[in-house]
Amino acid sequence: MKLVPGFGLVDLADPTLGERLAEVGAGHLAVFAGQMRNGLMAASVAIGLEVLAELFQNECTLKAGPKGKHQPDRAAVRHGTETGKVRLGGRKITVERPRLRTADKTAEVGLESWDLATSTDMLTEHMVAAMLAGVSTRSYASVALEDVGDVAGSGVSRSAVSRTFVAATAERLAEFRARDLSDRQWLVVFADGFDFAGQMMIGALGVTADGTKVPLGVAQGTTENTAVCKTLFASIKERGFDASHGVLFVLDGGKGLRKAVTTVFDGDPIAIARCHAHKERNILDHLPDEQHAWVQRDLRSAWRNPSAVEAKAKLEQLAKKLDRINPDAAGSLREGLDETLTIIALGVTGTLAKTLATTNPMESTVDIVRAHARLWANTSLAGRMISTCSTTKQQITRLSTTDRQLAVSIPTRSVNAWMRQRRSHSRGCGPPTWSPSQLRPGCERRASGPAAEVAR
Repeated sequence: MKLVPGFGLVDLADPTLGERLAEVGAGHLAVFAGQMRNGLMAASVAIGLEVLAELFQNECTLKAGPKGKHQPDRAAVRHGTETGKVRLGGRKITVERPRLRTADKTAEVGLESWDLATSTDMLTEHMVAAMLAGVSTRSYASVALEDVGDVAGSGVSRSAVSRTFVAATAERLAEFRARDLSDRQWLVVFADGFDFAGQMMIGALGVTADGTKVPLGVAQGTTENTAVCKTLFASIKERGFDASHGVLFVLDGGKGLRKAVTTVFDGDPIAIARCHAHKERNILDHLPDEQHAWVQRDLRSAWRNPSAVEAKAKLEQLAKKLDRINPDAAGSLREGLDETLTIIALGVTGTLAKTLATTNPMESTVDIVRAHARLWANTSLAGRMISTCSTTKQQITRLSTTDRQLAVSIPTRSVNAWMRQRRSHSRGCGPPTWSPSQLRPGCERRASGPAAEVAR
């Protein structure tokens, strides 16, 4: 015996079974074809409703026996029908379902098929996907949903969509902030601050040994606010982020952000690189427009130099020139100058060096949020959107094939050597030599080629 929609329990040995199944199949196809004029979704919903009705009846037959036939040992009895809503095609659709009660009629007997049909997961995921694709709550019904034919639907009003979306994204935010980070090897962290209609958010993006970019966390505040930054990184560390093997932090230049990183990860072999884009922007902000071109050219020329020693000399020469034009611009260049050369000092070259030179990977992640929301009612909305968009993008985001040199381009011993030089400098033992050959033997000879030394 086998349960078949439209038949209930059937005998597979019945010689007429094939013809009977063909008749039922033809009936479903007729319904399907009749609704095709309204689109594929309408046809699918129409036949889906028929199948659901059959599943309800079949489950009733299994639990209460065939309708109209007395069975003294049955565990349940039929108890009429009632209307309810199921999720199909991204809508709530009103359907009629049978009810069952225990044989002594003291309690309701549930239908597993009904519980499945009324699950909210499908509609929630559909709504979230549509919202992230750029559909507003007001236009959700007309844009994100296909026509389902003559079946009346509900649950797609602007308020209903918003409530569902808020619930779904709030859940994502909670998951985002509680994710375990101990099961991966982390090599790089990008951290930057972003403005959302007057609200500053700080975001951190990690890169694993296989080149996967993973959002680590978000917090409200500025990169100058040490307390907020420390809270963000302390949370990341508490969730299992391990920097003991050596991690490169690419920061936007905020003093609070840098202090938070060095405080939270004190004792770990970390290296800090200053974002070139932020540094360049800060310098040019002090200068008139007519001075921008040559200053920008000299900056980028120095940062392209494969030798950190020569690059630093060029930047110091540029600072002396700026002293005569605008001392504030010169001071901006000298502030954190060594950290703008970290990537060069580590011997990283090629496209990977370009990737690690700025916090653009973090910015591109947050750009998704800006693309899909314009009015920020509160900080909670910004946080929910960032976490939802970030975790969604994480599934498809990875460094380019060339950039996957990462796992072998920043070996632990390089970061450790770099940190020893920085600590010696801070104790008054003289400035770091910035010689890539000391950090990675032979990299000066291969400066123009891809970094391919295997980490040891």
